[in-house]
Amino acid sequence: MRSISDTIERLRKLRAAKGQAFHPDGVLSDLGPFGTNPGGLEARAHIPARLPLHSALVVVLHGCTQTASGYDYGSGWSRLADDYGFAVLFPQQTQSNNANTCFNWFVPDDIGRGRGEAASIRQMIETATLRYDIDRRRIFITGLSAGGAMANVMLVTYPEVFAGGAIIAGLPYRTATTIPAAFDRMRGYGTPDATTLQSLLRNASGHKGPWPTISVWQGTRDATVAPSNAMFIIDQWRGVHDVPPKPDLIETFDGHTRQAWKSADGRAVIEHFSISGMGHGTPIDPRSGYGRSGPYMLDVGISSTFHIARTWGLVASFDRRQEQDLDFNLPIQPMSVTTRVSSSGPTSGIQNTIEDALRAAGLMK
Repeated sequence: MRSISDTIERLRKLRAAKGQAFHPDGVLSDLGPFGTNPGGLEARAHIPARLPLHSALVVVLHGCTQTASGYDYGSGWSRLADDYGFAVLFPQQTQSNNANTCFNWFVPDDIGRGRGEAASIRQMIETATLRYDIDRRRIFITGLSAGGAMANVMLVTYPEVFAGGAIIAGLPYRTATTIPAAFDRMRGYGTPDATTLQSLLRNASGHKGPWPTISVWQGTRDATVAPSNAMFIIDQWRGVHDVPPKPDLIETFDGHTRQAWKSADGRAVIEHFSISGMGHGTPIDPRSGYGRSGPYMLDVGISSTFHIARTWGLVASFDRRQEQDLDFNLPIQPMSVTTRVSSSGPTSGIQNTIEDALRAAGLMK
């Protein structure tokens, strides 16, 4: 069994072995003030020059040793947003919170509703929603590794906020509350059974539904986050979606396995992409025009960024791109996006208006 120090050192060596550091495009800007920020996070954003009214918002969480700009550079989310017209929000961890810039998905004070880092991310989302006139029915979240685990934290603790989420090499909610336990769970040891996992989810918010759709991505040769964690995440979400352990659909897609679980009315509410032979990282395909290979950005011939956006209904095809390199003729039908009631609110960019709205929502005192 690897020690904690061994695992951290292996992550550093893996990053170094995969080439020089990224050189981000510099397309992200600072979000500015976004509330009381109890988790001490930073916030970056990319807002396309011609952002449509009532557009969607995608929240993107980087992994350990990464930055928001570096993850965007590798994953291609900002370029996709420019091509298809939606906003992107990038929470960023600080070294004062975590020396390896991991989101603290295992710290109780950071993963509860209204607490710490989770509350900070929620405040960022509310601020961006008001400032950029976001459609509240189309807010999504994704992340890699610790960012994937924190994306799951947000989906579990604030399910009413999100229409869907995509967890890449992440972990189930609240299965670890100490650093040693976190490393055990990463290795696939000591995770509770499905009943306990589902109780942890239900007890986190008191939400009665509807619930966000879930997309889980995992490499079969991931030596950092054991592939078994993908099924643990699915087990955690099966209860609220009322789907059985066995998937309704298994198919091969670009040489990789995709499973889907459907609700009683035939809607795909959970999906799992198992990426054959991939280690720890985000699956990308630079040929698609979105993403660049680098540390934890793995060119495996499939763009998770594009496919995730497609399942959320943000991208129908490549037809709207100005420079169309490939026509993939993708057969996958978009996952059903959870329908939410849109709540009207002020759209002014004036900071006082935003702060008043945050207070009214109980997100700021």
